[in-house]
Amino acid sequence: MSDLKFKKRKENFICEHCGKPVDGNGYTNHCPHCLWSKHVDIFPGDRAEDCGGLMEPIGAEEGGGEWRVIQKCQKCGEIHKNKLSEDDCFDCLVEIKKNKG
Repeated sequence: MSDLKFKKRKENFICEHCGKPVDGNGYTNHCPHCLWSKHVDIFPGDRAEDCGGLMEPIGAEEGGGEWRVIQKCQKCGEIHKNKLSEDDCFDCLVEIKKNKG
């Protein structure tokens, strides 16, 4: 992915899945509490996707020393992979990996 397609957006939001407040840092693309997100971007930060469906965490993978949560849109079925940050609930990721993949 080219950095030219990335738009840093510092936005706070209320997670539509768990209801917890999230303080965005400009790179936040999912809820750190439950690892769900919303399908709003075509490229990270552009807010150009009209779908708006909730992105369910369906799996996890590790590569190059980084963990990613795999999410699937409940509305359109698109799959995204998002890097985890140190603020994310790693226990949630382990539970997702154990239960779903």
